[in-house]
Amino acid sequence: MMNEKPTLKSLLETSAGKKLLLVGKEQIFTQKEIERFLKRFKVTPVKYLEEGVVGVVENHRLNPVEEDISNEAYERNMPIYKLSEFEQLLSEEIDDDALLMAIKLGNDQERVVRLLGNEHLSDALFVRLLKLYTFSSEEEDNRQDRDVIMYTLRRYIDIKPNEEDLIYSYLTLRRLATEATDPELLKALLNFPNFEFLVRGREKTTLQETIARNPHIDEETVRKLLATRKIGVLRALAGNSAIGNEVQKHLLSQNDEAVDKALAANSAIDDAIFDALLERGDEAVSLLLLHQPIDATRFEKVRKAVSDAERFALIGANEILEAGVIEALAVMENEILWQMLAGNRTVPGDVLSELYEKGGREVHLALAKNPATPQSILERLYESAGDDTQMLAALAHNPALPEEKLRALFERDSFEINRGLATNASLPPELLDILKIDTRLQTELAQNEQLVKSYEAVLKQSKAMMNV
Repeated sequence: MMNEKPTLKSLLETSAGKKLLLVGKEQIFTQKEIERFLKRFKVTPVKYLEEGVVGVVENHRLNPVEEDISNEAYERNMPIYKLSEFEQLLSEEIDDDALLMAIKLGNDQERVVRLLGNEHLSDALFVRLLKLYTFSSEEEDNRQDRDVIMYTLRRYIDIKPNEEDLIYSYLTLRRLATEATDPELLKALLNFPNFEFLVRGREKTTLQETIARNPHIDEETVRKLLATRKIGVLRALAGNSAIGNEVQKHLLSQNDEAVDKALAANSAIDDAIFDALLERGDEAVSLLLLHQPIDATRFEKVRKAVSDAERFALIGANEILEAGVIEALAVMENEILWQMLAGNRTVPGDVLSELYEKGGREVHLALAKNPATPQSILERLYESAGDDTQMLAALAHNPALPEEKLRALFERDSFEINRGLATNASLPPELLDILKIDTRLQTELAQNEQLVKSYEAVLKQSKAMMNV
């Protein structure tokens, strides 16, 4: 019966005064680093099979001479370990603080790059090393810079074999800056070149702006972003719910229209900034009405500040209204406001029923699309629609419509109705499969949550990546 091979660590711990044969070229660690590590165990690294050798560590790539040495070790029944196993053990034994201090003292950038390529390091140490790397300011296509970026993407982005090209796309870096949840990693990404990305083929954004939008940034990262004094970065920060009140005040003082709009859409602003924005441009006010939590106090301020009935009606689409505010809005004589409320999925069913009774056609069309509309109202709208294609198409959008009604709508074979059905996450899969064949419905199908989820399950693509 063959003796069971000991673990590499246990072999080293019981081999003081012995030798370890290393066959093949070193990779992550240099010969000196390996010698220092083995010195802890009082084990000497050697390159040839000689007296006192108790084990072998070999690279997967060997030249003919090294192959002969490996074969002889095998014939002698010596325990043989892969180089990756040795590198993992050495990595686990690293004293993080001592390593970082040595690198700082010597500013050893080559060592930083080499260690960043070590998949066995903890994420915490990887990020600390990443902060020590200095990107080239002279070469646009520096090899070490590319390696560092690829090491970073490989560590944090799940890349499938058939998606290997994503590693070579800086767009994937935008995905990382969007998805990252570690504040320290986001801080490290600030040291990267401020790459520019084309979003949805229309507008440009930068890496710094992308980081500024991430809700996981900490105070230090916010200060660094503010220090850039770039208006695009300030606008991105203004919309971030993670920034504190003092930062919001500073951004408000910029008197920039785009910053104001971003703040107005940020649901974390306080009442003082809310009040100030009510006196800014019409677009900022519109965004306040749509995105801010509105309680009784804020509601009174809005009533006094917004005189235009059509602009005021936007508040009806706001999904974070207090119950009392919804009730107050429902009794106002404003048909456009009723229409907005009728399409709001957070409005209670009894209020939606009241709107059905007193509203006109536009209100009824909005109710037909709203999944919060009571079933009794949806039934009445369906039964009274007859051949009204516009109403039937509105009902076709509604995921709360019973399946038999959705199937009946599909049987009508109307393109306008099918446009509504194509967006409906409750549409039976076999009907959705038929609609997927119609190339005219691609825009609507892209809005279907059921279809998007099925694609994400197959492709494992995040929303951030799909938006690129």
